[in-house]
Amino acid sequence: MTILYNEPMKNRSSFRTGGIADMVILPENAEELVNALSQYKNAVILGNCTNTLVTDKGIRGVVIITADVKGLSVESDGEEGIITASCGESMSSLANFAMINSLTGLEFLYGIPGTVGGGIYMNAGAFGGEVKDVVKEVTLFSAERGIFTLRSDQMEFGYRTSILKGKSYTVLSAAFRGKKGKRAEIEAKMNEYMASRKAKQPLEYPSCGSTFKRPEGYFAGRLIEECNLKGKAVGGAMVSTKHAGFIINYNSATSDDILKLIDCVKQTVYKAKGVMLEEEIKIIGE
Repeated sequence: MTILYNEPMKNRSSFRTGGIADMVILPENAEELVNALSQYKNAVILGNCTNTLVTDKGIRGVVIITADVKGLSVESDGEEGIITASCGESMSSLANFAMINSLTGLEFLYGIPGTVGGGIYMNAGAFGGEVKDVVKEVTLFSAERGIFTLRSDQMEFGYRTSILKGKSYTVLSAAFRGKKGKRAEIEAKMNEYMASRKAKQPLEYPSCGSTFKRPEGYFAGRLIEECNLKGKAVGGAMVSTKHAGFIINYNSATSDDILKLIDCVKQTVYKAKGVMLEEEIKIIGE
């Protein structure tokens, strides 16, 4: 387990912005993670920080980053395979592991820039699939309950949400279902999804993916584009000209630049369309 003091969170967040965290703990396995969670009950829990904007003033107290808690295994279950993935594994690694083992159904996870823990927390999704569609059960920890397991139907999954948003539970690992398939076909679908991402998303710039949730009955990116906000900039932050749903760090932005641009987009869309956008990214810090 590694412990860092006065750690610049801009080195951790995929936005490449953010202030100093007083103390960052990097556990390397589930046992170390549980020990850290038991000792620091009020810690901020993060994965790869791919969906998190840390404010410029940083984070007071302890941050536990789970990205080094890795492990993948698979068991056969008739026409299915059950993959167990530790919380720090990336979604892409999980999808790739499924492909290597000729298991289909998890291809949509390929390219989602986050960890298994983060993906479960927010019920991540892409290309018509969501985490809830492929999760069998989740192993969790809380100071009150210790280590316990919930089935998928107990996780209260919804659009970009789960039971974890209302509870002090931390993901240790999760079991995913995949159906037996042909490796070449699985790999082809993954490559197709990745090509689509590269064509439509501004992956060449630091960002946290889709900045806003999809409003019911609308698409956030389309609303923003219809308000002529593509290319709108505040400081070094800009609404992507490739995909209006992305706010990017195109020129040494600060978190404050990004926050001001988020507010500008929300207010402009609300005034023009009567729809108040809600952030999909998580904003933490002072």
